[in-house]
Amino acid sequence: MLIPVTPRPVHVAQSEVLAGLSYALDLTEGQRPGHSVRTCLIGMRIAEAFGLSSSDRSALFYALLMKDLGCSSNAARFAALFGHHDHAIKADIKHIDWTRAIESFRFVVRNVAPGEFFFRRTWRLLALMARGPEGSREVVRTRCERGADIARMLGLAEPTVQAIRALDEHWDGQGQPYARKGHDIPLLARVLNLAQTVEVFFSSHGVDHAYDMAAARRGTWFDPATVDALYAIKRHDPFWHRLSQHNDIDAAMRLEPGDQIVTVDEDRLDLFAAAFARVIDAKSPWTFQHSNGVADTAVAIARHLGYAPREVRSLRRSALLHDLGKLGVSNLILDKPEKLTDDEYRAMQRHTGHTAAILARVPCFAAQSMEAAAHHEKLDGRGYHLGLTAGQISLNTRILAVADICDALRASRPYREGLPVERVLGIIGREAGVSLDPLVVDALRAVLLDAAVRDPVPVPAARLDRALEEDYKQAA
Repeated sequence: MLIPVTPRPVHVAQSEVLAGLSYALDLTEGQRPGHSVRTCLIGMRIAEAFGLSSSDRSALFYALLMKDLGCSSNAARFAALFGHHDHAIKADIKHIDWTRAIESFRFVVRNVAPGEFFFRRTWRLLALMARGPEGSREVVRTRCERGADIARMLGLAEPTVQAIRALDEHWDGQGQPYARKGHDIPLLARVLNLAQTVEVFFSSHGVDHAYDMAAARRGTWFDPATVDALYAIKRHDPFWHRLSQHNDIDAAMRLEPGDQIVTVDEDRLDLFAAAFARVIDAKSPWTFQHSNGVADTAVAIARHLGYAPREVRSLRRSALLHDLGKLGVSNLILDKPEKLTDDEYRAMQRHTGHTAAILARVPCFAAQSMEAAAHHEKLDGRGYHLGLTAGQISLNTRILAVADICDALRASRPYREGLPVERVLGIIGREAGVSLDPLVVDALRAVLLDAAVRDPVPVPAARLDRALEEDYKQAA
């Protein structure tokens, strides 16, 4: 029988963990891998030129890495409102000055239901226009408030939290969601806004375009003083060449002030996994609390099988992070009420590879990398993304596979209501010994019949805001 590997106790730098996990946030924003790390490198150079204190630089460091914690929470709305892939919308919007009416209108026309019939596109366009500025502020507010709440849950400093909350505010008061102006915007947020926008233009068009954009928006989007600090870094500085060559997590970590370095223990790693589960599950209203549901079921099965506490702890982290790669899947696919096309199904399947790649960047989550990413593998080799067979699939992964299917069947989806326990057990039972481990299936049956796992509460799209509000309260 395959047995779980007992994890070793760890004490690692917080920056190492969060820098690695920032690649998941890049996915949900439709940015190139390493966007957050490059933003961090740029922002910390600006901070150096600006002369920020050690404590301010530390707070800024984490704000730069974790700025997009709330971005998954408005993905479903973007996709539903535009009828387009949320990643494409988010990637495009970062290139435009949406305070300019003509530029904003072109962006909307470009992204409203591309490829659909004229009348359907027109209907969506009129619906978006009817929402007006308040509709836009609502979408941004969701992102900013949720990002701040998760940052607070991570235990990050309050200046970091407030910088994330004010990420989209502009110097001239034309930003969102609260139209804060000038020095009413926290300084760290002003640096953060400039750094992330510079990175987007630098990665897409080169250093000259990035500097030209900063100059053009000096005094409108950006604090003139922060732009002046950017210009203290010359366009021909080798820094920009190095930035274009690779995504260097180690280089970013070296910029954390030495007297502010935080070391995390096992309890903090548990907290990080739980916080990123919130990020994952906010991506779609139909999978809200899915990661926690899978974790609860997997833990119950593991305890039934006699796992030791440390083994249970490691498995729970894997369960909380198993769908990390779904941040890279379009909500048009995640929330589709009809059967997926072959292309859409292949796009969905890629999420497991994303999960493996992201977790592999975090050494202390190396034990979770393969077992979490392999939760769609089957004993008979029919699973994905690696096509593993029975002898290659760990017991932890077998547990995750059963727990994932169980929670998915019991929860409501856009195309059906959640199924009762008896039917869930019947469906899973038919796969015992074929694609699923019979020992784990038997453990699940015992757990469910003993009512050890609570029935999940379906969260339809119309109730997403209410669910998020409750989540905010829990995080606080």
